[in-house]
Amino acid sequence: MSDTIFRRRTALLAAGLAATASLALTACGTEQAAQDRSNPAAADSGASATVTPGTSGASGTSGASGTDTGAAASGTDKAVTVSKSGRSSTAAKGSTGSKGSSGTVTCTGANTEVTAQTVTRPLNHLLLAVKNTGSKTCYLYGYPALNFQDAQAVPPVDEDSQPQAVTTLRPGQSGYAGVRLSAADGSGSGGYTAKTLKVIFQNRALDFVGSGVKVALPAKGVWIDSSLTTTYWLADPQDALN
Repeated sequence: MSDTIFRRRTALLAAGLAATASLALTACGTEQAAQDRSNPAAADSGASATVTPGTSGASGTSGASGTDTGAAASGTDKAVTVSKSGRSSTAAKGSTGSKGSSGTVTCTGANTEVTAQTVTRPLNHLLLAVKNTGSKTCYLYGYPALNFQDAQAVPPVDEDSQPQAVTTLRPGQSGYAGVRLSAADGSGSGGYTAKTLKVIFQNRALDFVGSGVKVALPAKGVWIDSSLTTTYWLADPQDALN
């Protein structure tokens, strides 16, 4: 009889302990769920991901990188590089990029026509005219190098005639240079009659380039001496002769 009572008491004690453990586990689960609801970030900490800006897919958005690269300049005022979702594109900005540079060229013998005309005033002067015969606007840089028959050197330029800006010729327009052939008072030396002339152009670096353009002179030629000088290329023929 006593053994039977002992076994019953032991069974009841084990059942009580199991019930107590189950209640404790239930209470812990309820407390953890409450903490998760109050702190969602902590609940999701096991699913964090690393985002690399500039790559494709979900990690390539500008928002994920923490910075806005949508207005990052390329370093000049000619283009703006836009980067979004891992892709880059360049948009032209301004009118001085490659489009502007391709729209203008240097005036040379290939895109101009050069003529020479003697004038009555001032005395002993020649007027050079350069007409743009091309389809693009061209720049008349510097001044002409004059290669007269038997000349030993290029005559100097009159520095007082330098314009404030490069003479620019649109298609069909002309530029001018005045040439003093000889001293009006006869003070020049080494004079002789020249019957041929070549005009050589300057480039943007103000270097004389090419072999020159042959320019027709009066049949009797022109008298030149040590006073031979030229002006810069100018837009107005009166300025060239003054």
